[in-house]
Amino acid sequence: MINQLGARHCSSTPRRRGAKLNKTTSITANKEVEKKLSRYLSRVLDAETEMGYWDLEEGKDCISKTWITTKLATAIGLVGSAYHIVAYQPETAVEALTRATSGTATMAAMGAIFGMATCLSAQARDAPDDPTNYFIGGCASGIFLGARTHSAVTGTAACFGLGTVAMLTKVGKMEGWRVTGPPRL
Repeated sequence: MINQLGARHCSSTPRRRGAKLNKTTSITANKEVEKKLSRYLSRVLDAETEMGYWDLEEGKDCISKTWITTKLATAIGLVGSAYHIVAYQPETAVEALTRATSGTATMAAMGAIFGMATCLSAQARDAPDDPTNYFIGGCASGIFLGARTHSAVTGTAACFGLGTVAMLTKVGKMEGWRVTGPPRL
């Protein structure tokens, strides 16, 4: 079938010319859609019941904590890369893809390093709720950033900056600090 713009419409199930859909074909298609929908809903429900970073015990289950920080850092890297590409227009699509991949991979690696360093330092120091573990994780991520940029100054500044932010985040979580108050009605 051709629409007004001249583009062909394709159906999801291939049909021979003159073939008609019968009731059996329709039921089979509905069952396939139902199976796909069921799989999709089970994935969504599983994602909603996953525990968050703060729900997991400190110094335990390092793989899960690292996976969570890696996913979060990857998402931040994608958003940052998108803004960077919009702000500094690349000349080619390949250059844009290279920049996006580089920025996203760097952030993903920093998230993984933070999660693993924080968890391993909690295990090694036998002090799971100590904010110093978060400073160590943030500092390790900063050192990686310095190595990635080939700059000792960047690494040192990022070590202290990210370590301090991570440590204050942990202290704030422990003491119940809030960035914003309750909503006004």
